[in-house]
Amino acid sequence: MTWDVNDQEFESVLSLPAPRRYEYLIKRSAGHGELWGLHGDGGWVMAEDDDGTMHFPIWPHRRFAEACAAGPWEDAAPRRIDIDEWVEGWLPDLISDRFRIAVFQTPQDQGVGVSPQRFKHDLEEELSLFEL
Repeated sequence: MTWDVNDQEFESVLSLPAPRRYEYLIKRSAGHGELWGLHGDGGWVMAEDDDGTMHFPIWPHRRFAEACAAGPWEDAAPRRIDIDEWVEGWLPDLISDRFRIAVFQTPQDQGVGVSPQRFKHDLEEELSLFEL
């Protein structure tokens, strides 16, 4: 259920500080039922922080993920992740593997690194607004 991101929205959102992009991702992903990662020949791209902790990068829309498919990720392409599969399958695996989530990186900023538990809580809180 992807929506269109026009140039003005794209540029405006990219210029937001990382915590505001986190909020944007939570709201948009909950509302549209998807998020995006980058996938290449070696599988899903990962990022490693200075402490050696692995992060799984995600974005709210294909266009934002595509903007980060550069440098070491230049051969990767955006791939859609269904929000229900993310909550039920991916998040438990990320928790057990002790990964963190790199939320909404940009070409100029690393985004917000959060635990899968926090992300799950925030996302489920937003998803509950859509339940009847």
